Amino acid sequence: MSGYRAIKYTLFFCCYAFWVVSAMLIAVGVYAKIAKEKDVVDTLTVDPALLLIVVGSVMFLVSFLGCFGALRNTTCLLKMFLGILVVVLLLQISAGVVGYLFTDMVMERTEKLMMKAIVRYREDQDLENAIDFVQKKFQCCGVQSYKDWSRNVYFECSDVNPSLESCGVPFSCCIQLQNQTVLNTMCGYGIQQLEEHSATHDVFTVGCLEKIVSWAKNNLLLVASLTGGLLLLEVCMISLAAAQISRINKVQQQKRDIAAQGNLERKDSYWYPAFADFGDE
Repeated sequence: MSGYRAIKYTLFFCCYAFWVVSAMLIAVGVYAKIAKEKDVVDTLTVDPALLLIVVGSVMFLVSFLGCFGALRNTTCLLKMFLGILVVVLLLQISAGVVGYLFTDMVMERTEKLMMKAIVRYREDQDLENAIDFVQKKFQCCGVQSYKDWSRNVYFECSDVNPSLESCGVPFSCCIQLQNQTVLNTMCGYGIQQLEEHSATHDVFTVGCLEKIVSWAKNNLLLVASLTGGLLLLEVCMISLAAAQISRINKVQQQKRDIAAQGNLERKDSYWYPAFADFGDE
């Protein structure tokens, strides 16, 4: 019995941890969605707030099935939880295999998605903050180069563009001095008109796609460890759910056997044993 309790409560607390994290993701996503303006992009692929809400909602539902099913010993909920986890695990493995076999196609798709995000810059505050964070973190600018920002209507480098930011790049592309205390948000103005060797002194000219790929290769052990840890955790939760379902089914079968045996004994009680003495006492 102690082994069953260990399985039950280990699964419950694992699911509860994911349940809390998913609730936080939903709360952050809803807050960001309410705080932003109404006339903004509302596409799942380029809207961080909407992405947080969707991912958090899916995690919330799945973890709730695991929590309630484990706590109440409900096999139907545990089977649903187990099935969803198996599907998610298979999708992750399939995505990894496809990404490995079709690297060029994945890179092309990623490049198009990042370019779409650049086009949507200034239309969504959350997306703008996310792009600025990536460019500062990886010290990059644009997708392939800093001139990719000409795809954005505000930074388009043309004589007919009335924007004050025309031919410029966001301030997150700028190289900050070591002792700089005041942020110069105009440091990227007119940078696209400069050649790369001249622009290198003021902004990062290498694209973010190259920087991110380079970071992933240099930190391959970290990326593999995090991915492997997540997959291992999912496998453990699948094993715990399967073990609890097996234990519950075993107990239910034992109860049915005992009930059937009791019914058989009650039926036998109506029959007298052979050679019984029916004489009067």
